[in-house]
Amino acid sequence: MVSVVVPVLNEEENVPVLYKEISDALKDYDLEIIFTDDGSTDSTYDVLKKLRQDDPRLKILKMQKNYGQSAALAAGIQYAKGDVIATLDGDLQNNPADIPMMIEKLNEGYDFVAGWRFNRKDTFFKKRFSRFGYRLRKTIIGNVVHDSGCTLRVYKSKVIKTLDLMGEMHRYISEQLILQGFTVAEVKVDHRPRTAGKTKYNLRRLPKGFLDLLMVATWQKYRTRPLHLLGGIGLVAIILGFLTGIYLVIYKFATGADIGNRPLLLLSVLLITTGIQFVILGFLADLMTKIYHQGDKHEYIIDKVDD
Repeated sequence: MVSVVVPVLNEEENVPVLYKEISDALKDYDLEIIFTDDGSTDSTYDVLKKLRQDDPRLKILKMQKNYGQSAALAAGIQYAKGDVIATLDGDLQNNPADIPMMIEKLNEGYDFVAGWRFNRKDTFFKKRFSRFGYRLRKTIIGNVVHDSGCTLRVYKSKVIKTLDLMGEMHRYISEQLILQGFTVAEVKVDHRPRTAGKTKYNLRRLPKGFLDLLMVATWQKYRTRPLHLLGGIGLVAIILGFLTGIYLVIYKFATGADIGNRPLLLLSVLLITTGIQFVILGFLADLMTKIYHQGDKHEYIIDKVDD
């Protein structure tokens, strides 16, 4: 069974066309189509209800308010019942006709398949920023997909349901799964210009995206060992503080100069004090992590069990 999850916000003109395209593209599959209405203020929900009257495969999740794309995706994914879950945007820029090809690729043994909008039909600014974002992700994380912003992806259900999509982490779903050890294949997909509705993209996403990227890299690598990160920073600060202090002592005995009012002395004390605080913070974070994992939460994922 294939579940197609589509988050939508004010896409009243696009959802009827998209619904038909999904139905036609996946007519040979056992299918459910899940539209998550993320607080639309136009008639998107009413249009979806009319479509559902003629097709019980269409499911509608109406959010209480606009929670953002991550929450809308998470709600649809957790509701989905399919063995395979496909996601795509509701603006018609992703082409549902690519999904069967991506499912075939998934069946070659991958955990998920990511779309790559190789020939993007977007503005010059969007394309330039995407290229910059790719280089930045590759520098910070390492192994990343080319097009992290492409929502068109196909997952094994058990893979995507391991993620907790909070905040605006939908941008880095692929990177989170890669850091967890899942295998990915990239395929070039069709990308079409937007013909109706308004883009949700704006400049406010730039700093948010960068901060989310740092969060993904830090959380995935150090969430079970925060002491290694915070304690490491603290030890570096302490060592630099001691070296600065030793330099000042040698300087005083060599020249006889007064070091009591030198800025370097204040810097030395500040580095040592701050370093100790980071180490203590690391110990506390490590302790809280261990207490957290004493419950039902586990930091591992079992692929399969052969009894």
